[in-house]
Parts: sequence; C-alpha cells; structure tokens
Amino acid sequence: MFGVVAILVAQAASAGGAWSSARPPECAPLDGGKANNIWERTKAPELRRYCDLLASGASKLAGSAAMARDVVTIADEADRLLAGKAAPAVLRGRALTQLGDHAEAYKSLADAKSRDERALDDPHALLAWARVLVRTGHQVEAADAYRALLPRASMLTLADRSAASLEAGLLAMTRGPSALDEAVSIFRQSVRDSQDIAQIVSVLSLALALDRAGEKDEARAMLAERAHGDPRPVLASTRAKDLLGPAGAPETAALAAIALEVSDPPGARMEWQRYLDAAPAGKTPWVDHARAHVAALSGKKAPGNAAKPSGAKAP
Repeated sequence: MFGVVAILVAQAASAGGAWSSARPPECAPLDGGKANNIWERTKAPELRRYCDLLASGASKLAGSAAMARDVVTIADEADRLLAGKAAPAVLRGRALTQLGDHAEAYKSLADAKSRDERALDDPHALLAWARVLVRTGHQVEAADAYRALLPRASMLTLADRSAASLEAGLLAMTRGPSALDEAVSIFRQSVRDSQDIAQIVSVLSLALALDRAGEKDEARAMLAERAHGDPRPVLASTRAKDLLGPAGAPETAALAAIALEVSDPPGARMEWQRYLDAAPAGKTPWVDHARAHVAALSGKKAPGNAAKPSGAKAP
C-alpha cells in the first residue's frame, strides 16, 4: 500500500501544484480530475488519512492555545503516516510558534524548508517563519522573510496582516537611516490594515519613523488627528508587547515620547531619557535623534552631532 502512496505523491510533485500548509502537493490526487480516478481505483487509506490530518490541523490553528497543542500531536501522526514530507513539519512549526516555543518552531520550519524549498511559500507558514526568525536572533533572514510575505499578505487575516506589517517596519527601522523609507512605507500599510490597539501602535510607529526621517510636520499632524491621551497604558498591554516583539520592544519609550511631546512635554522628556538609558551602547542607531529631543524639550542646544536627529533629511 505504501508503494501506491509513493506513486501518488510522485504524480502530485510532477504536476507542480501550489504549496499550501493544509493541502500540499502530495494531496493533489484527492482533489479531483484524472488523479482522483487513480485515487478511486487504488483506495490508498494512508494518503487520505494523512491529508485529512493536515487539513484538520490547519483549521485548529485558528483556535486556542490548547488547540495548538493538539496540532503538534496531529502533525506528528501525519509525519508517521508519510515520513519525510515537509507539510507535517510546517504544521508543527506553525503550532509551536503560536505556543511561543520559538526555538523548537525554528527547528521544525527549518527542517520543512530543507525537505522542500517551497514549503514556506504559503503566507501562513511564511508569517510563522518570519516571526520565529526575529525571536531567535536571525534578523537578516527575518527581514528577507517579511519582504517575501508582505506582497502576498492579503491572504492573511486582518489581524495577522497588521501584525506582519508592524513587525516588518520595526525590523527595518533597526537598520538605521538607510531603511527609513522602507519603514515608513510599511507602517503606512500597517495603519491602513490595523484596528484597535494594533492601529494605535502602528500610528505611533509611523509618527516616530517620520520624525526620524525629518518629516516632523507630518508626524505631528498625524498624531494630532489619530493619537489622543497618554499612550503608555496601551504600550504596556500584553497585546501591544506581542505586536512590538523583540524588534520593537526597545522602541517602547520612544513611541511614548513622540506622542507625549505636545500634550505632556515633561513626560515626553522623561520617556526620551528612558530610551537613552536603556539603549545598548553602539547598537542603537537612534541615540542622537533621542538626545536632540531631550535637548529641545529641556530648552538646550543639542550636544555635538545630536543637533539634527539621525536620519533627518537635508533641507
């Protein structure tokens, strides 16, 4: 019987079917057409069970964390039924990402990619891969993954689209002034795609990027229109922390500071100083920008090359 399964898998692979984490190419013989006639004649129960498990696991990923734990078990069972295929590893990696086990998720998704170079083409798998890369210290690879994901993010839920855009923009901004145009463009999309807390965080991120790029008037106008009140309780929420992720966590004080400058200058100065105090020496490209804001809010001339924020455009 496993010989029959192997034949069906080979036929699906030669057909070059599109990759989906729920219906990978090896499940194509079950989806109709002439291949389905082959299926009806051979009655390969292992393949049907394997494909049903993948579909069930993918649907459960939209549920709770408890359901994500079930998905790991489902992926393991699918892997035993049809060993060596990428889809179970993708499913396992997506579930582990939801559970916050990023180290194991990285191993599983990297294993899937080694089994099939197209295994992470599906936007849901690619989002999990990008998030895991950021959280396991693979920043360059994460940026590449987000660049590949964003053009096809329309297939994600609204919440996932906004989260992807936000983290991609924050990741770009860590590269300094040379990446500001990219960050601003991504944040604009994040603002369009987001709602509730995600929109507040996106608006603050866009304002900060614009200010760093020297577009201070646009930044202030947008904050006046779309950001009201003290942003610190929102930024301290679990949802905001998850959205900011490792790339955005060091920016929390700067996001609060940029929003507070009009309504609460002393509070803004305190937040800019908090940002400077927490900035890793030599690893943050925005120290001069923050120093310039502290100096302006203190009524002093910015010291040294902090007179003009890093990344500001020439007049």
